[in-house]
Amino acid sequence: MKYEDYVDLSYKPKKSDLICHFYLDVRGRERIERAAGAVAAESSIGTWTEVTTVKRYVLKNAAKVFSIEPVGRLGRRANIKIAYPIELFEPGNMPNILSSIAGNVFGMKEVLHLRLNDIIFPEKIVKSFPGPLFGLDGVRKVIGVYDRPLLGTIVKPKLGLNTKDHAKVAYEAWIGGCDIVKDDENLSSQSFNKFEKRLKETLKMKRKAEKETGEKKVYMINVTAETKEMLRRAKLVAESGNEYLMVDVITTGWSALHTLRNENKNLKLVMHAHRAGHAALDKVPIHGISMKVLARIVRLLGCDQLHIGTAVGKMFETKEEVLANREALLCDFYGMKKAMPVSSGGLHPGMVPALWKIFGKDVVIQMGGGIHGHPKGTRKGAMAARQAIEATVKGISLRKYAETHPELKEAIKRWGVIIRA
Repeated sequence: MKYEDYVDLSYKPKKSDLICHFYLDVRGRERIERAAGAVAAESSIGTWTEVTTVKRYVLKNAAKVFSIEPVGRLGRRANIKIAYPIELFEPGNMPNILSSIAGNVFGMKEVLHLRLNDIIFPEKIVKSFPGPLFGLDGVRKVIGVYDRPLLGTIVKPKLGLNTKDHAKVAYEAWIGGCDIVKDDENLSSQSFNKFEKRLKETLKMKRKAEKETGEKKVYMINVTAETKEMLRRAKLVAESGNEYLMVDVITTGWSALHTLRNENKNLKLVMHAHRAGHAALDKVPIHGISMKVLARIVRLLGCDQLHIGTAVGKMFETKEEVLANREALLCDFYGMKKAMPVSSGGLHPGMVPALWKIFGKDVVIQMGGGIHGHPKGTRKGAMAARQAIEATVKGISLRKYAETHPELKEAIKRWGVIIRA
């Protein structure tokens, strides 16, 4: 088969097909149809030349380009859709799937830019993956909060604190009103803050805060490591009586994440996914893999919550992109549990009204510097953030609420108020 033979604009996808939406920008004078066919060929049964080893029965597994929508007037760019027969993929094997549809295709000479914008997974493939153990509803049940966004923070500075000071920062945040405290993405088990000691000391402060506030508190400790070590750490977390773990899903890798989720059938921990490294894949809008695709994969592989951007903080995504990421976590997925969206990155109390308009109540709002950078310290910063959520849920403007809440007033004075994205 030639590359052009993989294009069939009359093809009607089957329910069992896996469908990919790509943006394609061809190189030089390459024809868009041939380049689209090249992507379909390389990601299914084809190669750069016709070969004598192809049997007739192989042809039924050829991917088909069934839609080409030009972008612009030059004939060099298009949004294309490719249908893949389900037989091309091993169920429950994410590396296999991505090695096909998001592998060699990015490096082909016919392609100048290629971006995988979405994947529509068929039911059989979806049900071959574990999905979240707890999901959005399970997260709320663990924490016992149902009528508002959850409030979280990240221990700052992200690296350098010794174990005692790390636990103290966590305690101050919990006492001030945070539901959740988490490690940052690059804290693992460095010499100044060893994993086992940090787990023990921070949980001690968590239980102290729970006793003093009468509220459930959560600690998300980062277990990211080599796979066997990661599983060992996850087991320690479960044995400690903690309810949560955190994992850097992209740098850990899909296979290791799947293994962790399989082990978690016995450990029964809520799995929080940090997306460190995602922008290397999704930041350039004309090349790579979209965050929406990554969100779908993380949900399939069993994480209960995932960072998806803010639209108002320090991250680059637009409101539309963040909403698309949110949809990937909350949409109907053949009965799979929904995952909890997490908004994190450059947030402060004055942004809560805008976040409420984007996410509604089903979100974890995580503020790092926006809590620890409060002029009166971490505890007052957490109080200000909790007050911002209370005001927004009640429909009261932050400036009005701040008249009787000095912590919020200080935060607004420092960072201002943002009402919409």
